[in-house]
Amino acid sequence: MGRHRRRAHRQRRPPPDIGGAYASGDACRGHCGHDGEPKCVLLRLDSPPLLSYGGCYGLDGDAYSSGEPRTVTGPGQVDRDGPEVMRLFELRSDPARDLAEQAGAVAEACHAMAVRFHRGGRLIVFGTGGPSADAQHVAVEFVHPVIVGKRALPAISLTADVATVTGVAERAGIDAIFAHQLRYLADPVDIAIGISADGDNGSVLAGLATARELGLLTIALVGGDGGRIAAAHVADHLLTVASRDPRVIKELQVTTYHILWELVHVFFEQPGVLDPGVVT
Repeated sequence: MGRHRRRAHRQRRPPPDIGGAYASGDACRGHCGHDGEPKCVLLRLDSPPLLSYGGCYGLDGDAYSSGEPRTVTGPGQVDRDGPEVMRLFELRSDPARDLAEQAGAVAEACHAMAVRFHRGGRLIVFGTGGPSADAQHVAVEFVHPVIVGKRALPAISLTADVATVTGVAERAGIDAIFAHQLRYLADPVDIAIGISADGDNGSVLAGLATARELGLLTIALVGGDGGRIAAAHVADHLLTVASRDPRVIKELQVTTYHILWELVHVFFEQPGVLDPGVVT
């Protein structure tokens, strides 16, 4: 009983007083990269319904950022046509239109993928950080289609085997983690998709270069100007997101590989657009 009473007593303790209407420094240390500088604010529960949008001044590359905290109203007071709401949509509208203008390039990549699948090839996808999860997302889209009745196609992600990835990284360096696996797992008829937000990822660059040397069809999903991956010409098909904002790049790369999946199946359903001798 005594123990239960002590627990109840602890649960009734009031929250710590962070002082004033706002607190900075230790309240946000390490979460936004400002390391204690008074640039991020934490709202007290009893303070007015004002907050700094996202806790930070904005991301590098955000052309609409003024360099100052962006204040929006609290619940029930949002101006749906206000500048902050419009800014977030404008941040995405131009890159989305640019992707739509790449429809021909996307269709060409999809047709090339369909031909490789038709010949018995499989899809191999890779990326690091957030794109490592995208790589697994792409693989499962093809292996286990969410749309009932669509054909399952062979695909693997090179990011899922933690033992292999970390073992190669320790011995040969992080840039070798995909190139090494491709040398032992890939066949010339296969397809390689490398995903990088800024196009400067060394391991994705090395993976695509190795895949191309081995005869694979290579496709790169990159952001911005394509970075080193675009400059190295290691991709047969380079699909870019015209933004430097990593959030926008992520969102439109997801859209891109969903379209890749859909159009590959469209080509499979159209007789005469692939080589004779369908692999079943």
